[in-house]
Amino acid sequence: MKRRTALAASASACAAASAGALGAIASLAAGPAAAADWPSRPITLVVPFPAGGSSDAMGRLVAQRLGERLGQQVIVDNRAGAGGNLGTDLVVRAAPDGYTLGMSTSGPLANNRFLYRNMPFDAQKDLVPVIAVAEIPMVIAVNPRTGIRTLAAFLEAARARPGTLTLGNPGTGTIGHLTTEALKSQARVDVLPVPYKGDAPAITDAVGGTIDGVLMPVTALLPQLQAGRLKALAVTAQKRFPELPDVPTAAEQQLPIEATTWFAIVAPRGLPAPILERLNREVAAVLALPDTAPQMARLGASALGGTPRQLAQLMARDGARWQAVIAAAHIALE
Repeated sequence: MKRRTALAASASACAAASAGALGAIASLAAGPAAAADWPSRPITLVVPFPAGGSSDAMGRLVAQRLGERLGQQVIVDNRAGAGGNLGTDLVVRAAPDGYTLGMSTSGPLANNRFLYRNMPFDAQKDLVPVIAVAEIPMVIAVNPRTGIRTLAAFLEAARARPGTLTLGNPGTGTIGHLTTEALKSQARVDVLPVPYKGDAPAITDAVGGTIDGVLMPVTALLPQLQAGRLKALAVTAQKRFPELPDVPTAAEQQLPIEATTWFAIVAPRGLPAPILERLNREVAAVLALPDTAPQMARLGASALGGTPRQLAQLMARDGARWQAVIAAAHIALE
């Protein structure tokens, strides 16, 4: 009964969130005459995370090519803080004229409203979805010295030693942490999530044997996996990751967990429809360029694309899905 109630609540939340996001699209201005001249000056692309990370790299990859297509410079502005909320809020508060955009992620756009007690914005109501750009899968990996070689062996060890196997993640409330909680729930095992301040310290401790393994985006893990310093057990995506073709998905191993961190371009509510349509079209063209996919692969990412409506649905669906995990694990952030 509790499970049915939770599922019903999740479905209701998804429908409400989807209606809000689609409403933001429907409320777009018809477009003033100035939209016909857009862009006539440089555009700012706010990345709500620090320089040097995957969000920054993705933002710069798209910004360069988008600027070439638009004939105006697209300047990346890193505004990190509060799990991406700070920079994304700057986009919410910007003028809806097409000169301030955001390259945000699934955190600020879908999950954070269920994690943070005081959110400064509602992504589904206050932002216009433009286009989904790319996604990066999570990977479950362990130190080879554990002797664990498969996901089944990991789960067996977790059941034999409840609460002792440790999985590091990049921080409380990150997709790595939430995926660990989903794994615990779906596989009915008791593993210990260990939050770090970022990918690097978690990977260092996993390689050194301080913790048993990690669950985090594949991007930061690739060098350690390819060098054999960590052993990948599963990829949490629909398909195997091309750079790790021998690593099966979790679903292939009878654990139906799908978890990715995704990137998307958004704009302030009220963006004129002609600008939205052109932005979607131009970014889609960037994603279709022959050299875009290889460059994204080096970041551990796969291109997405699609319509604004499809991005709105993704924001709503992911938010509702992780809301149930967040509530069950009693995760809350200030």
